[in-house]
Parts: sequence; structure tokens; C-alpha cells
Amino acid sequence: MLLSVITVAFRNYDGVVKTQASLAHLAEAHDITFEWIVVDGGSNDGTTEFLENLNGQYNLRFVSEKDKGIYDAMNKGIAMAEGRFALFLNSGDIFHPDVADVVRQLKDVNEDAMYIGDALLDFGDGTKRRRSAKPGWYIYHSLPASHQAIFFPVSGLKSWPYDLQYKVSSDYALTARMFKAGYSFKRLKGLVSEFSMGGVSTSNNLELCRDAKNVQRKILRVPGFWAEISYLLRKRTTGKTKALYNKA
Repeated sequence: MLLSVITVAFRNYDGVVKTQASLAHLAEAHDITFEWIVVDGGSNDGTTEFLENLNGQYNLRFVSEKDKGIYDAMNKGIAMAEGRFALFLNSGDIFHPDVADVVRQLKDVNEDAMYIGDALLDFGDGTKRRRSAKPGWYIYHSLPASHQAIFFPVSGLKSWPYDLQYKVSSDYALTARMFKAGYSFKRLKGLVSEFSMGGVSTSNNLELCRDAKNVQRKILRVPGFWAEISYLLRKRTTGKTKALYNKA
């Protein structure tokens, strides 16, 4: 199987329905094999019943049980994954209509890199901005692509899962660890996903900045002066993003 699409959710029935509907963009490509894994935090909002009624559509497998937060739930999804690559498309996130053209580029590649594409950031007022993937060296400042546009080799994820000590930047920590372990970044052409800017990283931008600085110092071994400059740049950027989202 080529791809595992992992969705984590908690009390977000509408988001799960929205994400599920967007999987049709990938399913229409009959030459792509994928599975949908949903890890729900024990919601009582109808999510479980909705998933049960899908009768395994899109090779669906799911669990609904308490967890220790979003990154713990993602680790459960990793443990269940059987694809060569995995993409995290959380409840409310959606595939872009062109996603099949992007995923096809994975069919003949090796599992020795993280493959990154573009994403659309939805600010909730009709405004959408494209976040294009950046060069690999950008990891020393931030993720080179949106988390929802990174295709991780599943074998790498099983070796370097999400570290729960990072409350809002564990995705950055995981990606940094894989990079240091020898997984490079390789660019894919096209738009992968769309997601709302109302997530954890937007609402907790100061904690995000502190977490990211720790990743840079402890994992990437970035010199202190550069980590401080990066912190200030990130604080400015995330502050603007938060202001734009709140304005919407």
C-alpha cells in the first residue's frame, strides 16, 4: 500500500465528515492505493457511529479511546499504519482537489526522504494563502512545509515517533530528528491539502516559539545566537498569523 492517511479527532464530528468527504479527491485515482486511519479521543458526538456506518470505505480502520493529547493520538495512528508513506490530515483538514497528481509522484521513489508539497492556509473569511514548500535547510528555522503537506516514510515514523514533551511543536521535533538521522527533504510539485489556521499552533504561538527553540538547540544543535534570532522571527510571524486569524 502506498499511503496511510492518518486523522486524529476529538469532539469534532463535523471536521471528520469534512475530511472524509475530501478523500474522494484521492480515491478517484484508481492507480493509487491508500488507507484511512482515524484515531478519535473517545468522543461522544456521533463520530464513532459515523465511522462505523462507512463500512470500511477507503480501507478505513479506527479506534475511539482516551489518549494523552494530539501527539499521543498521532503515535497510535503510526502504530496502525501499513502504507509506505504517511500523511497527517487531521479532522477538519481536507485534501486539495489536485492531491492525486502529487501522490502519484511517490510511486517510484525510495523511502529515504521526507517528501514535501504545498498547502493552502484558510483564514476563515474566504481568504486562502498558499504555503509553498521551502528548501530543506529551512528546517533549521522551521518546518520546510506545512505538516499537512509532508509525506513521511512510515518506517522512519515508527523509529522516531512524536515526543510528548513538546506540547505544540512535536511535529517539528519529529521532523528534525528524522532529518538528523539522514532523511532529506525532497520537493513534490502541487497542492496537497487545505487547513484552517485555528489550530493549536495558531492559538498558542508563544509556547510554539519556546518549543521550537528547544528543538533547535537540543536536536538540531543550532548555535544559541541563531536560535534566538529564529525565535524572534518566529514570534513575529506567528503573531501576525494569529492576528489575521482572529480578525477573520
